[in-house]
Amino acid sequence: MPDGTLLYARVWRPLTPEPVPAILETLPDRLTDRAAARDGRRHPWYAGHGYASVRVDARGHGDSEGVPGEPYGAAELADGVAVIGWLAAQPWCDGRVGMIGGSGGGFDPLRIAALAPGPLKAVVTVCGTDDRHDNDGHYLGGSVLAVDTHAWAAATLALMCRPPDPLHVGEAWRDIWLRRLEAVQPALNTWLAHQTRDEYWRRGSVREDYGAIDAAVLAVGGWHDPYRDTVLRLVEHLPADRVRGIIGPWTHPYPDHGPPGPATGFLRETLRWWDQHLKGIDTGVLREPLLRAHVSDSHPPATAYGTLPGRWVGEPAWPSPHVTTVSYGLQGPAVLVRSPQHTGVDAGRFVPLGHDADLPPDQREEDARSACFEFAVGAETWVLGRPRVRLRVTSEVSRGQVVARLCDVAPDGSSTLVTRGALNLSARLGSDRAVPWEPGATQEVAFELTGVGHAFRPGHRIRLAVSSAYWPWIWPQPESRAGFTLDPAGSFLELPVREREGASDLAFEEPEQTAPLGVDRGVAADGWSPVTLDEPRPERLVVRDVAKGEWRLVIDPRYGGTRVYPDGLECTEDVRETYTIDEQDPLSARTRSDWSIRLHRPDLAWDTTVRTRSEISCDGSDFHTSNEVICTEGGEVVFHRTWEKRIPRTAG
Repeated sequence: MPDGTLLYARVWRPLTPEPVPAILETLPDRLTDRAAARDGRRHPWYAGHGYASVRVDARGHGDSEGVPGEPYGAAELADGVAVIGWLAAQPWCDGRVGMIGGSGGGFDPLRIAALAPGPLKAVVTVCGTDDRHDNDGHYLGGSVLAVDTHAWAAATLALMCRPPDPLHVGEAWRDIWLRRLEAVQPALNTWLAHQTRDEYWRRGSVREDYGAIDAAVLAVGGWHDPYRDTVLRLVEHLPADRVRGIIGPWTHPYPDHGPPGPATGFLRETLRWWDQHLKGIDTGVLREPLLRAHVSDSHPPATAYGTLPGRWVGEPAWPSPHVTTVSYGLQGPAVLVRSPQHTGVDAGRFVPLGHDADLPPDQREEDARSACFEFAVGAETWVLGRPRVRLRVTSEVSRGQVVARLCDVAPDGSSTLVTRGALNLSARLGSDRAVPWEPGATQEVAFELTGVGHAFRPGHRIRLAVSSAYWPWIWPQPESRAGFTLDPAGSFLELPVREREGASDLAFEEPEQTAPLGVDRGVAADGWSPVTLDEPRPERLVVRDVAKGEWRLVIDPRYGGTRVYPDGLECTEDVRETYTIDEQDPLSARTRSDWSIRLHRPDLAWDTTVRTRSEISCDGSDFHTSNEVICTEGGEVVFHRTWEKRIPRTAG
């Protein structure tokens, strides 16, 4: 880097003497272990098809030097631009560079493209975001996302504390590690300190200026992924000759992995993008529809699916000329919406990864804790885009929130969650400000639900469920127990209804990847485990204390277990998340996340552990955060620090 810091990289190059374009992926996840299996399925494949494919550990992570900075901060972007310049200058590169990434690694391609480095000609972003405030796992409709703000911050803290690997950096590993640990700061405190869309979030969001993006963008997402709306906004705001979007039925992983299926030939699709924009080959990608989207058929509720039936549709523009807004007026007398605080325990995982308990189960219990309005489905109704609600609300308190869920109710009464949205009432005039509600006032509030492609079957019912709580997704407002009154007169559900059509000729190739790396899952050579289990833990366990009225959601996100890599490294992780609330007390909300990571090389007698604890609780005026890190080498503590913080609840 320009300041002399060395970043650790792995380069896969095609066996050809001619210079070729380069494809770059840079992120904090370590390329020599945690991300090695995923990298090994993709980067060698690109090299085998004529590209130099490059993975870089971000500064202060993995085997790179330096200290970790603010996640997605200015230093990370500057390093990305510098790496692109370095790649373009290599004799084996022809000067043209593309960027790819998924999840957190999918954010930087967009943000670096907005800086317009000359060699960067094309990017592929998978499950990425254009809006760091409202579409990045921190806030939703101006409300604090308790579940992912905390889970992601806790994961970030634990993962940035891992040491570099002595096999790759030599004896300097310990000095690099200790310097890294001294610089660590919990991201949680920063994220909670910025509760409105202020300059902190705006400078990290390409949504502020789509015109700054100069590279061609292929945006990919899944209807079960929280970042799918970014795809819709990118195809709407970027020039049609420089953008294409694909949204399938998938969760957060890459589309050639799923689930749910159908899985697609994602690498083949990206190869067409690279060939078009990095090699100048007419591959036909610009003759594809601007947006290709999967419209799923009605399906019973389940926490996991193998394949979801449906069809692919192609949209020539977005908003689409094939989509019309249909308004459904709510019926009935005014209703007091006063949901118990544990409403939301059946919300499912915020960032589903395709595990057995990730998706929302049957919503009938959640619907019973909400005010519900139903509409009969006569002819099959295809919904494609972002539904919207306009609600006439009266609140007797100054702070609260409204949550809306759209469900598909089958004739047997089962309720499948289709999509949802939320609004912090203080953000009703915009998420860049917090405007308290005038107690007793009646106002119309409007907000969008996240995008979806879904076909409601004849004989089913469309159900709109409205609640005043949604824990642990939404952190409850101090006065949210009071709820609000909803007047159906003047309240509407607006659905983006797409024209129905016959069989589509849109198709994707079958998935294709490089052979697996060969990572063994089992136990460490010495049998070490961070926990002792008589039997495997449930992925999601809901515990109700009937006498106390307390609800506890205990989550094993399935990061854990031991992985043994081909070079002999043993990596063992264990994670446990807990979300607790009293069904009548919004101030009882609290979260806790515990991480344990062991990195062990028996051949080098190298044995390190990282243990972290992260907690949030609250009172009426402040959040209380507590974070702790303990790191050991050979069983001896080399680093121990705690952070205790009170953060004013300015909007949360």
